[in-house]
Amino acid sequence: MDELQKQKLMEKNKRLIDMVIERAKRDFPDDIAIIGLTGSFSTGDFHEKSDLDLLIINNTPRGWQISKCFILDDVGYDFYCTPWETRILSAARLESPFISHLTQIQVLYYSKPEDLQRLREYQQMALTELEKPIGENCIRRSYPYFERAKGRFADMLLNQELGPVRTAAAAMAQELIDGVNCLNNSCFRRGIKRFWEELRALPYLPERFEENYHALVKAKTVPQLREHAKAMLESALALKDRMEKDFLPRPVPTGENLAGTYEELWCNYRNKVIRSTQDGNVSYAFLTALGAQGFLDEMAEELGTPAFDVMGAFSADDLPGFCERFLAIMEEYRREYDKVGLKVKKFNTFEELYKEYMG
Repeated sequence: MDELQKQKLMEKNKRLIDMVIERAKRDFPDDIAIIGLTGSFSTGDFHEKSDLDLLIINNTPRGWQISKCFILDDVGYDFYCTPWETRILSAARLESPFISHLTQIQVLYYSKPEDLQRLREYQQMALTELEKPIGENCIRRSYPYFERAKGRFADMLLNQELGPVRTAAAAMAQELIDGVNCLNNSCFRRGIKRFWEELRALPYLPERFEENYHALVKAKTVPQLREHAKAMLESALALKDRMEKDFLPRPVPTGENLAGTYEELWCNYRNKVIRSTQDGNVSYAFLTALGAQGFLDEMAEELGTPAFDVMGAFSADDLPGFCERFLAIMEEYRREYDKVGLKVKKFNTFEELYKEYMG
């Protein structure tokens, strides 16, 4: 693009910006808080067909009326509002992939000084978090991206048609990319056109991540899409697991945090396993095993107790064997009490319970 083209493009943008600001001042003085420039014209990475990205923050639902979607000179434009309470707050908390729209906005208009102050506070909230070293906060913020990615992969397996499978694969890849970015406590600043340039500069990347991504993009069949999506997902989850081990504090069981958990395990699952075995009720045993597995997994994550494989011990063809293995797991969990000097709260008579409970 030569200088003359660039000048004409900038003049057109100025007229569009002035038009939106004029409308805000005339019709929405209390409804539109901020109008700012983001996207390619903010970073300088634009071409002759680039659209104009305006971040329009509305104070009230009425402000939505300033929105406009149209085509001008073969370029599409979409001027829409962004409420404080949703995307702006989400970006400030680093819970959104659109963080740079907040942190790098060039303010063109603000209704009141307090609106500008509010924007600056949200910007500072995001910038303060981005300045922190990689650690627990950013790793935990990545979890929703990886959970959604697994859901998209499940969609791929449930569908047989190429188009829907490819759609789910692309959505999965986007979630993984955003999740990896989050693991590195970073954000994209230059849009999807340049995201690999930014990703390559991050200190932590899944193995063969870019290679798997491009193989996914080039895949021609449903089996190929599933193969490369699985590889991409597995490598991203492996990175998350490694970073959890390296950066997350490992909880340690104590008398205070363990107290009552063995009794809760007994209350909710022990007798159900025994009864379902006696009745030969496979479904009852299966769902009880699931509940026990969830409880023990939660204890391992939150308290640092050992991991136990209840569902691996389950056998629909051998409920007595499962019951025996489950009781052994319970006994092993009880030994965690011994390690911290806890006694199981078990009473032989009501009078014993009453005396201890009433003090």
